[in-house]
Amino acid sequence: MSRLKELLNEIRELEVRIADEISKEADEFGYTIKRGKVLFDEEISNSHRQLTKTLGEFLGECSWPGLLVSPVVYSLIIPVLIFDVFVFVYQLVCFPAYKIPKVRRRDYIALDRHKLQYLNIIERFNCLYCGYVGGFISYVQEVAARSEQYWCPIKHAKQLEGAHSRYHDFLTYGDADAYVTELHRIRQQLRDNE
Repeated sequence: MSRLKELLNEIRELEVRIADEISKEADEFGYTIKRGKVLFDEEISNSHRQLTKTLGEFLGECSWPGLLVSPVVYSLIIPVLIFDVFVFVYQLVCFPAYKIPKVRRRDYIALDRHKLQYLNIIERFNCLYCGYVGGFISYVQEVAARSEQYWCPIKHAKQLEGAHSRYHDFLTYGDADAYVTELHRIRQQLRDNE
């Protein structure tokens, strides 16, 4: 096994350990997840409600420039919704044609933070907005990663910042022999791993 593959395996093992640590936080902060719903202990829910800022307190802490540019921030929802429709249609039409497994949106878009009792109505709206937009970007990255794995699973010559999770398994830039011999295997791996 190459040193790169060893390092990638170590990263995957660390990701599992991180997930375990995150689940321990649920115990620490007094919530459980049952059938997809987050449930807090009653005592904790009550203490959370007492921490909620009133709208006056919240707006009093906001800067004027921040308030003035907020319409620009929220206007991003328009192109994101349009892009969401295009990505949906793209997957619906193209992925079955190439037997690429579809990406499930619910695995990437989580809308749960707005239910936290210590958030006021504006903070809850912001959490919905950010949960959707941030999750959508992760979802689109996975759609693009699967497309790239099928059509062009070759690493770039230069090092990328924030490469998607599939990128490290791509073929080395300039390795023509590997491209000819491994392309089918990499495409099949995409189908088998989903």
